Amino acid sequence: MNTKPFLDYILRYVDLTPEEINLLLDNISHRSYLKGQYIVQQGDICRFESFVVNGCVKTFYVDDDGQEHVVLFAIENWWAADLGSFLSQEPADYNVQCIENTEVIQFSFEQLEMLYQNIPKLERFFRIIIQNAFVASQRRVIKNFSLPAKERYIEFKSRYPQIEQRVPQYLIASYLGVTKEFLSKIKSQLLQDQ
Repeated sequence: MNTKPFLDYILRYVDLTPEEINLLLDNISHRSYLKGQYIVQQGDICRFESFVVNGCVKTFYVDDDGQEHVVLFAIENWWAADLGSFLSQEPADYNVQCIENTEVIQFSFEQLEMLYQNIPKLERFFRIIIQNAFVASQRRVIKNFSLPAKERYIEFKSRYPQIEQRVPQYLIASYLGVTKEFLSKIKSQLLQDQ
């Protein structure tokens, strides 16, 4: 299991001793998922916080009409879970599904609680990660309310160019809150503007 990207990511935020690193590595698991497999399904309890080592996943909600609403994507060095379900250990509101074959490093809720007790710096690390995710989520809400679809797409494309190359257009349309036909019109318009 290649843990280097995972450790490098954590060490960007907190310093760990060799003993703490060993304890951390003893309490994670490595899992491979195939394209289309679910890491979490809506209604199930999210048992793991997952760090994407390689691959791509989408987090989405399915409404009562069966319509899929993508709320985020995660690629290498990003986290994927239904955080509300993971923290509360209650049924998930979201699905987390692999768009590509994906490898993750996972913590269970119990493992993470134990690590917090034994490596208090990890609580600081996860607080920073959750704060960053919350701020990004708030910014996305504001943009969805205030920007026209064309500007939302331009913002997405410039902010996440690596995702746009890897994710089908209908999923990007869902993320932006538009139909795939409307996204196609936006893209055609942008090509004409060049």
